[in-house]
Amino acid sequence: MKGYNYVGLDVHKKTISYCVKQADGTILDEGKIDATRKELYSFADRLPRPWAGAMEATLFTGWIYDFLKPHADELKVGQSYMLRAICAAKKKNDRLDARKLADALRCDWFPEVYMPPAQVRELRMALRYRNKLTREETRMKNKTAGLLMEAGAEYNKKKLHGKRYFDTLLDELDYVPESVREMARMSHESVKYFEAQQKRLVWELRENPALKERVERLMSIPGVGEITALTWALEIDDPHRFSNRKKAISYCGLCSGQDESGGKTRRNPLSKQRNKHLQTTLIEAAKIATKWNPQLGFAYNKAKERGANKNEATIEVARKLVAYLLYVDKTGKEFHLKENLN
Repeated sequence: MKGYNYVGLDVHKKTISYCVKQADGTILDEGKIDATRKELYSFADRLPRPWAGAMEATLFTGWIYDFLKPHADELKVGQSYMLRAICAAKKKNDRLDARKLADALRCDWFPEVYMPPAQVRELRMALRYRNKLTREETRMKNKTAGLLMEAGAEYNKKKLHGKRYFDTLLDELDYVPESVREMARMSHESVKYFEAQQKRLVWELRENPALKERVERLMSIPGVGEITALTWALEIDDPHRFSNRKKAISYCGLCSGQDESGGKTRRNPLSKQRNKHLQTTLIEAAKIATKWNPQLGFAYNKAKERGANKNEATIEVARKLVAYLLYVDKTGKEFHLKENLN
């Protein structure tokens, strides 16, 4: 990027600190602006061209990236963990952080991360919101059962959340205080609301023209349901950014961290530097995928024979699942089971 001006942007909720440097490190301008579209437009308009910008991946990065992208000659988003190591210093403030981001960019050691298109990030947000609704649904189910248990009510656990059974149950619980029955009814109604909304979001995502064909192809893998397929498609986006399955497995958080020093190597638990949404979904899918996919069942049993415990064998199945998903996604071909597993 010879001849560019380099702009470091330290992004926060209400403000953005910036620093503009030339290739030799000379500071042309630095300061702070409000994190609003009006201020950003004025800021981008007065920057000397050509310019390349760099910012850290945060909760607020997405809309700022989308807004500045048309104005920048090049715009990059950095990996938070690696920037934390690069910018570690005794003295730290927003102005210095902006300077260091500009330096990392001009010296070509900025740890860039993949930034999906705005449409993909919008769909991904909808899927993550669906997952939150599912967690809230489960929480309210537990609350409903908890209220009844506190009042000493007897009920059928399997039928509790069915509308007909629940209404009949409340009518029969005349010994339970009215206030408790009312709270149980409110919790039950919340469960039904969350359930309906999350199902609607899943249906809209699955029927989306940009996802429909890809999701159906991923679901050709026995043991992969619509949630696993949707999560893979939206969290991975472009499968070709992974040159091999080991990199994809690492991104999904299905491998341990390594700590080596002085000729001694220590393996840590599963790394925290991962896509937590993919990690959770793949592990949960791996727990039941062995029932539907003989190849995954074979991988599970083989891991157990080597001495792996239940959790370690499940992780091995999840890794195998990543390999299948990556293959199908890269080739564009449907999955076919092997007849001979010996």
